[in-house]
Amino acid sequence: MIAPRCWRIALLPVLFCGACNVAPKYVRPVALPPAVFPAGFKELTDNDQWKFAAPSDEMLRGKWWELFGDPTLNELEEKVNVSNQNVKQAEAQFLSARAAIDLQHAGFFPSVTTSDSITRSQTSGAFSTLAGRQTSTFSVPAGASWEADLWGRIHTAVEGATDNAQVLAADLENVRLSLQSTLAADYFTIASIDMQIALLRDSLTAYQTYLQLTINRFNGGVASRSDIALAQTQLSTTAAQMTDLGIARAQFEHAIAVLIGQPPSGFSLPPMKIPGPPPAIPLAVPSKLLERRPDIASAERQVAVQNANVGLAKIAFYPTVTLSASAGLQGSGLENLFTWPAHIWSVGPGISETLFDFGRRNASLAQVIANYDANVAFYRQTVLTAFQNVEDNLAALRILAEEATQVAQAVAAAEQSLDLITERYKAGTNSYLDVITTQTITLTNERTAVTVLQRRMTAAVALVQALGGGWDASTLPTYDQLRSTEMANPANTRDVAQPGANRVETPRKTATIPAPAAPVAAGGTPAVAGATQVIE
Repeated sequence: MIAPRCWRIALLPVLFCGACNVAPKYVRPVALPPAVFPAGFKELTDNDQWKFAAPSDEMLRGKWWELFGDPTLNELEEKVNVSNQNVKQAEAQFLSARAAIDLQHAGFFPSVTTSDSITRSQTSGAFSTLAGRQTSTFSVPAGASWEADLWGRIHTAVEGATDNAQVLAADLENVRLSLQSTLAADYFTIASIDMQIALLRDSLTAYQTYLQLTINRFNGGVASRSDIALAQTQLSTTAAQMTDLGIARAQFEHAIAVLIGQPPSGFSLPPMKIPGPPPAIPLAVPSKLLERRPDIASAERQVAVQNANVGLAKIAFYPTVTLSASAGLQGSGLENLFTWPAHIWSVGPGISETLFDFGRRNASLAQVIANYDANVAFYRQTVLTAFQNVEDNLAALRILAEEATQVAQAVAAAEQSLDLITERYKAGTNSYLDVITTQTITLTNERTAVTVLQRRMTAAVALVQALGGGWDASTLPTYDQLRSTEMANPANTRDVAQPGANRVETPRKTATIPAPAAPVAAGGTPAVAGATQVIE
């Protein structure tokens, strides 16, 4: 009677302390002190070029690239999520983290084992009168062992695995966003190169005409041989510049091929052009930015993982209670193996505790606490960097819009000057060097205008990336979703942490950035002359 009573006493902690969890409860760290947390972006508050417009319900969505209205870009971006190998690697890492939840969750249940055996043995005649006797032993045992989660070790381990899976889900979305942004930037760079090549090609045609004019004037005794040399030099230099652009175009085209998971040898893009200035980019206030950048969500979830690790390090100071039981059949032959006397069993609890570890557990706890503090600092630095990214690109869009106006004026003035200089040269009042100088200035200004347009498009893409590309932290999979059979299917991984298409948005105010007069976009529709920003 004593042994069963001791067993019941040993089970009391299991029955009454099963809900005891000594791990610290996770509290999301403050991103920035309230005194320094920005209420708005500097470009919205300190610049009088931002003007509030009527309320709008526009908001960035998952397919943010559709803002640019380019069907070819849309098609390429769709392939990134399907064929890019970096995305597939991130998907596999997420699936591995999801499986780790199941691995930790299995700790809530007992482990059942068996080790069936048949043993044939012979006794020694030196110690027994039954010399040389041979016997057989048939054993069919089964055992079970279960760790009582007294202090919440298994529960905390499951929480940590869940947090880590959410880290990998956010990282997966961050990889997608980064690659999609890179593709868009490369795409607009190729378009700007094609536009510069077109300018140089038109210039070559004009320079060839000027060369022939100069030769005719030389044959007529009006121009000198040096004028012919200058014209030929200008023609050859421009041809070399156009040829050199082919290197950059090929490299960016190869980069896009790899981004969409294709070998460069089987991919090409036709000549393209940028139809107009950047489109309207919806913009959220700083407080919303914390929920819309996957890298911020990943950093915050990493803090949660470290909080779980702190809990596990604290639980290591408490004893472990294990309940073990075994039962089975054992006999000398099959004829008596399945009889009642052949059954065997054992059951009982076990308690293990480390008495002396010479500071190992204290050192481990200090280490994970330091890791937690490091992750909090990383989280806050990620938030600061996010604010910087948005401010940088807002400033770039504003300043480049002003520069585009100035460059457009310079191009118009240079073209007018070229017409005047050409007439004066034909009249013999100016040298051909004046013509070449003016032509060079005109071409440089035209190429600069294209470069500024490309930089504006790239800044718009970078702003979308800085805003999270329409993502929202609410799309991170929950514990129940992570444990579902659908989530375990690799075919469904592409939809992990993807923004919902039907998310309800609250009304927002809008602000408009002035921009230069817009050219006519593809299809004959005038492009938007300003970048409308949406403010929640």
